[in-house]
Amino acid sequence: MEALLSQFTFLSDQALQDKNFDPSTIEDLMKLFEIESYKAWAAMELEQEEEVKEAETTMQQAEDYLDSVMESAMDEFRRFEEEMERRSKAELNGLEETAERARKMGNLMEKGATIASKKYMEAAVNSATASMKSAWKGLSSNKVHPS
Repeated sequence: MEALLSQFTFLSDQALQDKNFDPSTIEDLMKLFEIESYKAWAAMELEQEEEVKEAETTMQQAEDYLDSVMESAMDEFRRFEEEMERRSKAELNGLEETAERARKMGNLMEKGATIASKKYMEAAVNSATASMKSAWKGLSSNKVHPS
């Protein structure tokens, strides 16, 4: 492009000094300017397309990295969730076993209390029966008990 500008300056000077100057030489030079401009424009467009492709590639790499990081985080979350599920099931099972043992112990204590109550009632009835028999014997033999 600089060479064309130098050539244009030279031809402009020549056109000012020479009355027989052929203007078609400047037209030819202008066509060369136009061709050079199109080449520069095409080169710039190609460079821009390459930059766009590079940006798209970089963007895809960033998306792939983000996907990888997200997948890794989700895997870690799933493992954490599974561990917490396992722990809570173990704790629940332990609590259920403790509750079942307490229920069985309560049933045994209830049965023990029922049996003790029945034995106490039987003893009280037997004692009352013995006292009544003793009192009837005393009445029937006309003896009075010293108490």
